[in-house]
Amino acid sequence: MTVDPDAPTPRRERRTARLAATPPMGWNSWDCFGTTVTEDEVLANATVLRDRLLPAGWDTVVVDIAWYDPTARAHGYNDGAPLVLDDHGRQLPAPNRFPSAAGGAGFAPLAGAVHGMGLRFGVHLMRGIPRLAVERDLPILGTTWSARDVAAPDDACAWNPDNVGVDHDHPGAQAWYDALIGQLAGWGVDFLKVDDMLAPYHDRDVEAVARAITRSGREIVLSLSPGTHLSTTHLGHLREHAQMWRISDDLWDRWEDVHAQLARLARWAPYQRPGGWADADMLPLGRIGVRAERGEPRDSRLTPDEQRTLLTLWVMGRSPLMVGGHLPETHDATLDLLANPALATVLARSTENREIVREPVDDGELVVWTAAAGDGDTRWVAVFWTGPTERRLTVPLASVVGAVAARGPWSATDLWSDGEPERLDGALDVVVASHGVRWFALDPA
Repeated sequence: MTVDPDAPTPRRERRTARLAATPPMGWNSWDCFGTTVTEDEVLANATVLRDRLLPAGWDTVVVDIAWYDPTARAHGYNDGAPLVLDDHGRQLPAPNRFPSAAGGAGFAPLAGAVHGMGLRFGVHLMRGIPRLAVERDLPILGTTWSARDVAAPDDACAWNPDNVGVDHDHPGAQAWYDALIGQLAGWGVDFLKVDDMLAPYHDRDVEAVARAITRSGREIVLSLSPGTHLSTTHLGHLREHAQMWRISDDLWDRWEDVHAQLARLARWAPYQRPGGWADADMLPLGRIGVRAERGEPRDSRLTPDEQRTLLTLWVMGRSPLMVGGHLPETHDATLDLLANPALATVLARSTENREIVREPVDDGELVVWTAAAGDGDTRWVAVFWTGPTERRLTVPLASVVGAVAARGPWSATDLWSDGEPERLDGALDVVVASHGVRWFALDPA
């Protein structure tokens, strides 16, 4: 009997759970810089992350798309860009944007600097193989095959011109991914976001990238994007091969984008577990659009109440948290929201997270989420209101903690304020702002 060394095993599943035992928290360059981020900007954001947010659990720095394009620009992608590739077709950081990468050093110096801050380092990749490597017919490392041998030009990404797909019926396709991921591992990459994987669902690429990570010998968290119309039918396959997967297209600083995630997270929350996290996408908070793919430079257009709603919903749904703003130019008020210790506490400790109420009320919806502390009697509850003006709402305590438990005394601590716990009298009776939330820790009094 032949045993596939890369096949799923209980040991591999334990390793996968250990890689992302709780939903990852960090910063990503996409919302502020799109394809154009530079080494100095990565380090500037890493410094703020270390100084202001690392104590609250934010520990990952991710360089998003097109770090290998020396001609990258705001508001789109470049057809026929002169991508920086090595002799085997693998992408290298553009040295005009990442000076420490010169001489073939790759991201090793930048990863080392980020690690020196006590943070983790991540990068973005597109599915497949660079078009330029195929045009040049560059050899695949360690094989007798070339890029043209494994390319599948008819399987290219619909929205990004950099890559074409690979033919998984050719053994060189896995060799390509092994060489590509092996180089990233050698640089010290801890987190890998791979795009154009889920819409449509490219199961063989998912498997090939996961296999290459295992063969690299380095523990790397795998995040898959985008999640347009992602079905829970894929859950078993996703859990087997990745630690994060997007459940929507790109999310921007619009209330309608945040509102749409209420339904998506309600669908996915029951399936969240260590090592496998449905991802509601990045947090467009702070200073965004600096040189972005979409929009002009601006502070997030979400109101303060909508920002608290976004953060509370993501945490109650146990989505990973990746903030997209340029942190050095982000207002202290936003940084204070991100530094709220309740975010990491609930994200890490909560269980049984679910939506328990969704009811139309005149011109809006009352939406209630609850979660339990895995190691105590605490219950967390979030009361969301989607209407255009503030509203007084009442949620019976029995609806949150159960009829029997509600017979005893309980207290509520507001997690978005510094107030003292207040005794409850049979119900949560709260005033909620337009598009806002009230978020509480409930404890037996």
